Amino acid sequence: MPTVVLMDVSLSMTRPVSQDGSEEFQRKNLAVHGLNMLFEHMASNYRLEFTALMAFSSLYELLVPFTRDYNALQEALSSLEDYDKTCVESALNGVNNFVQQEWGSACPCQVVLVTDGSLGIGKGSLRHSLQTLKQRGEDKKFPLPFPFPTKLFIMCVANAEELQMTDAMDNLEELLRLSGGDGQIFTMEGPLCMKSVQGMFGRLIDYAYSPFHAVLHCGNLSSDVQVFPRPEPVVIDEEVEPMPKTVSTDLEIVGFIEIADISSPPVISRHLVLPIAVNKDVDEVGTGTTDELEEEPSASQMAGKSPNFCVLLHGSLKVEGMVALVQLGPEWYGMLYSQADSKKKSNLMMSLFEPGPEPLPWLGKISYLGPISEAAENPYGEDDSKSPFPVQPQVKRSYAQNVTVWIKASGLQTDVQKILRNARKLPDKTQTFYKELNRLRKAALAFGFWELLKGVADLLERECTLLPDSAHPDAAFQLSHAAQQLKLASTGDSQYAAFDHNIVPMHTDFSS
Repeated sequence: MPTVVLMDVSLSMTRPVSQDGSEEFQRKNLAVHGLNMLFEHMASNYRLEFTALMAFSSLYELLVPFTRDYNALQEALSSLEDYDKTCVESALNGVNNFVQQEWGSACPCQVVLVTDGSLGIGKGSLRHSLQTLKQRGEDKKFPLPFPFPTKLFIMCVANAEELQMTDAMDNLEELLRLSGGDGQIFTMEGPLCMKSVQGMFGRLIDYAYSPFHAVLHCGNLSSDVQVFPRPEPVVIDEEVEPMPKTVSTDLEIVGFIEIADISSPPVISRHLVLPIAVNKDVDEVGTGTTDELEEEPSASQMAGKSPNFCVLLHGSLKVEGMVALVQLGPEWYGMLYSQADSKKKSNLMMSLFEPGPEPLPWLGKISYLGPISEAAENPYGEDDSKSPFPVQPQVKRSYAQNVTVWIKASGLQTDVQKILRNARKLPDKTQTFYKELNRLRKAALAFGFWELLKGVADLLERECTLLPDSAHPDAAFQLSHAAQQLKLASTGDSQYAAFDHNIVPMHTDFSS
């Protein structure tokens, strides 16, 4: 997922840090050193990640838009200027606008806020922003939570004792809570020095930017792979005590299936699967991507000459038009497939299904699937003219009761006209009239459409006044009775607006 780095360049970041050596550092120098460490790690392990750099004080400025060029990010860090007071709210508004313009509101994003823990002063400070949260209009709402999924990491160039001397830590924790709580606050341990800031950014890298390495198995074949981006733990809401499920580092291919049979299934995330090239001479691990660095031609050449099961699998799936079902953990499956970026380039992708033994209902339980050779007869037919999917349920479902749906105005108009047509033929159509009336009443109650009930009641009262002299006397009584019952239901009174209650015909002494 893309990352936005928010760098605090307010005056408080220029405060000097006491060092044992002769060279004097500012807090900004420590922050720049830590970010350089992060960018170097991402350049070697997260080369496919898009990262942007923004600086802020009372205003914000986009220094580097989303890029994979980490040299440009490091160059921008080396030329930072100092500005005035801190205004975190302004910076978060900038992130909100920039990310939505670039990625929309569906793409998850990570925000790394680097600051010294100073909240700013007066209007525009974080303290003032949080105190006025409930006193704002719709046009001046606080930017958090963002409309897109977010992980907020707050990197404080200060130790916890310094932040707890004021209300800075409490305000930063409230900021994290407003963002959704999916993130963390990192502080420096020990004195403010280069070693401490390296340790702080090292904890961030371990928590959020460590590459996910796994071994892909298929029978006796296997391959070391990197899954990018890193799969996130999944929590199942239906469980009494939900526990996060994580993807195993041993990915086992359990079978292959036609693309037409699996169709376009619902997935929770998609990931690139990259073969890992191991250079045994220097004991380095790198991803075997097409964008190899020019400084390492030998590693690239060695990776290209070594046979790799991951490359074989990718080519086979692409040529045969199939997908591989892969087991991610106990009762958790996904699929491997080839996805083309262009006419000449394609990638091996892995999509994760919802955890469970039956993620795709039309395939049935994944554990029940087996090789065609074990079937009594070919389930696809001798000429591939049929398919065993979708799997038919053992219990035949009944669809006799139609569900009332009003997507268009014409559907609602048709149902109302049907009631009025039967109303004009009372008492001969009494049963049909009340059947249609109760169907409309239940749908209106389900949708909370109280105005419809009152409107139909008015229509029935009008029909009652327009009855000809030759009409049966029972028609007027039935119409008045139905109109009265609909009006009582439109009031929301639990006695008359019960969903299971049906309006029954009024008993009269008239004979037909």
